Amino acid sequence: MAIETELKLHITPENLARLKRHPFLRSLSCSRARTLKLYSIYYDTDDLSLRNHAMALRLRRVGRQFVQTLKGGGQVSAGLHQRNEWETPVTTEQLDFDALKACGGLLPHGVSGRLQPVFITDFSRNVRTLDYGGAQIEMCMDSGEIRAGQSSCPISELELELKSGEPKQLFKLALALLDIVPLQVEHTSKAAYGYLLFTASNPSASKGRFPPLHKTQTITAVLQGLIGSCLGHVQSNVPGALLKLDEEYLHQVRVGLRRLRVVLSIALRYQADDELLELRRQVAELCVDLGRSREWDVFVTQTLAAVCTRLPEHAGLREVLRLSERARKKQHTGMESSLASQGFQRLLLRFGAWMQRDVAGDAAISLQQFATKILKRRHKQVLKHGKQLAGENAAQLHVLRISCKKLRYSIEMLGSLFAESKSKSYEEALAELQEILGVLNDISVAHRLLNGLDNGARHDTLTLVRGWIEHDFSMRVAEFDKAWKRFVAQQGFWGR
Repeated sequence: MAIETELKLHITPENLARLKRHPFLRSLSCSRARTLKLYSIYYDTDDLSLRNHAMALRLRRVGRQFVQTLKGGGQVSAGLHQRNEWETPVTTEQLDFDALKACGGLLPHGVSGRLQPVFITDFSRNVRTLDYGGAQIEMCMDSGEIRAGQSSCPISELELELKSGEPKQLFKLALALLDIVPLQVEHTSKAAYGYLLFTASNPSASKGRFPPLHKTQTITAVLQGLIGSCLGHVQSNVPGALLKLDEEYLHQVRVGLRRLRVVLSIALRYQADDELLELRRQVAELCVDLGRSREWDVFVTQTLAAVCTRLPEHAGLREVLRLSERARKKQHTGMESSLASQGFQRLLLRFGAWMQRDVAGDAAISLQQFATKILKRRHKQVLKHGKQLAGENAAQLHVLRISCKKLRYSIEMLGSLFAESKSKSYEEALAELQEILGVLNDISVAHRLLNGLDNGARHDTLTLVRGWIEHDFSMRVAEFDKAWKRFVAQQGFWGR
């Protein structure tokens, strides 16, 4: 068994041709480039048992030779694909289960007799070996298509596969290539695209989940895994957000970036790092951009929509809605430019390089102690900001809301180290408090956006909208008082 370590990058066909001729590649090449024609058939069962086991089985024809490959396990982090791989030559264009078993590849029980072709990849591969930063890297330039029945999608990508040396050099090489041509870090494998075609299923937004933690893990490994989970959450939803497939994609991008900010703050508190500090600053700027677009989303689709539903014939409201839609579209255009930019791709690649760095040993504190310390501190911050509230001060409510959000995300990340039975009531009280604070913040933001729209001609209409949301604000403040008392009564589930 081998472990395949590669970085996948999407590139347009015209930029692929341009890069192929660039002298930078010639300066790094330690072998002549060669072109291969690769035709692969992927197999699975009717119920997609292999995919459900996170496995992929293919039979590839390379010239007159046939190679059988089983991939399984592994992970994708910041665009770096690492998977277990069992590969063996076979004599004919047929699966050979004995050969697969001989090289250590094991299929799930009862699968071998039910396998059938599900999709095909058919592409040309230009291959060269590069010597970069002391690492040997195989660069593959792939052009072709994936076919499943009557459906197809194009292939145009780079694969940088590590043959020897440090994985961080894959990211550093990609950053150097980004200075030559536009690239996008590819989170999805060819096999995953093939399955989407085969099932003819509509893609859906991905809700990021943190892996369960174990007390024996090191703090460094856990922090790296949490950062990788957040990056994967963001990356998997960016394409759908840019294509505007569903508003949930953009929402999940925002959630992923907020979670990333929280875990970066935890990581920086644990171990100071100049590069990570700069990455966190850039993530914060991106969060601000996406936050502005969310403000207009909520204002248009919730605040104004509720008033317009009750007064559908009000001409003044229709005018305010039209102006707000225009402002919303402008914010979305700016946000989409940020996510589609090469600066965003550079940010992802810098994260990837940082995650492959050499790190010092862990401090003399266990993961459990570290998590307890983080959660206690977050809990105290919430109590502090809640006790400092003076009436219905919007700025102080905002600070309290942010503290609640940081606490909740920290629990999502680290809570699996503690007994679920002890944390359930605490998390419910916190979620209720955070939800009410979110609504209060949306109302406060609505007032600010209304101020920006105000003029003499629209004054009466905006006064109407303000009166409507003020009524909602008073109701929510009463709910907040009750929710705050319930939260304060909770005991920390993390112990002393």
